[in-house]
Amino acid sequence: MNSIQGPAIFLAQFVRNEPPFDTFDGICRWAAELGYRGVQVPAWESPRLIDLDEAAESAAYCDDWRAKLARHGLALTELNASLAGQVMAIHPAYEVAFQPFYPPGLDAAARVAWATAQLKKSVRAAAKLGTKCLPVLSGGLAWHLAYPWPQRPAGLIDEAFRELARRWCPILDLAGELGLRIAFELHPGSDLYDGHTFERFLAEVNHHPAVAINYDPSHFLLQQLDYLEFIRLYGARIAGFHVKDAEFRPDGRGGAYGGYQSWAGRPGRFRSPGDGQVDFKRVFTLLTEAGYRGWAVLEWECAIKSPAQGAREGAGFIQRHLIEATTTAFDDFAGGRADKVTNRRILGLE
Repeated sequence: MNSIQGPAIFLAQFVRNEPPFDTFDGICRWAAELGYRGVQVPAWESPRLIDLDEAAESAAYCDDWRAKLARHGLALTELNASLAGQVMAIHPAYEVAFQPFYPPGLDAAARVAWATAQLKKSVRAAAKLGTKCLPVLSGGLAWHLAYPWPQRPAGLIDEAFRELARRWCPILDLAGELGLRIAFELHPGSDLYDGHTFERFLAEVNHHPAVAINYDPSHFLLQQLDYLEFIRLYGARIAGFHVKDAEFRPDGRGGAYGGYQSWAGRPGRFRSPGDGQVDFKRVFTLLTEAGYRGWAVLEWECAIKSPAQGAREGAGFIQRHLIEATTTAFDDFAGGRADKVTNRRILGLE
């Protein structure tokens, strides 16, 4: 198919302890009824949505699991291992705040070992399930240093990225062996959050072919980064796509840093697709031109609209933006034969 695939939905924000969101079968039926054709599954919702241990080891389990999806007319777009990725690198200042992401009682070394094991299981499971990338967050050793005050000692950020690369290289190597790409979502709170940080990491891992990007324009709009030019720069590395909108409306009291306001009160906040400022017509056009043929996955995060309405509207929004890439030029009907002799005659070079 010469088109971005979709519509799909990331299930993480919809899992609840109430039907139909409390079981794999129920949430898949709900997604299919809304018009979605694919689901992105959070690897940390194990075993409620998927048994990660079984999926990492058993091809038969993966076949049966995909058959359950197929009965609802759905396909797996990707597993998502963002939480384990964040745990790969946690500065002590964030240890308590991120504790829900990892088992209690782990010290710094044990957290990295746990996250590494979880990511390797996710890579093996994703490969057995036939997906092409694993969306993750990078974790952050230096995020608290994003603003250059106090003054940063020379070499400090270099050291952080060397350590980050050291931790991720075994995951990248395993993914490369299994034909998978690790798609980093460039996300504030992680050390990989824009083009500069991505390039720095890429250099530290010697431009590892398994390194990719999970493109989410909402994070770029809130940084006031040119999210369209980003596609032109890094299109070949984009392996995943979250359809999420945002708006940035600074005023006399607040701007990019948000003044410690809640999401609803911040000048920059996430919105449901179509309700913010992201130009999705251009996003889909540029991704199509860049050769991206993966899935367009709704990630619902909105400070205003309910998840129920966001999910209902999301499938149609994505469907309206999908482009079937042309394989012919619109003016082919007017063309004549092409050969060297004819070309020279047109140029007056007989």
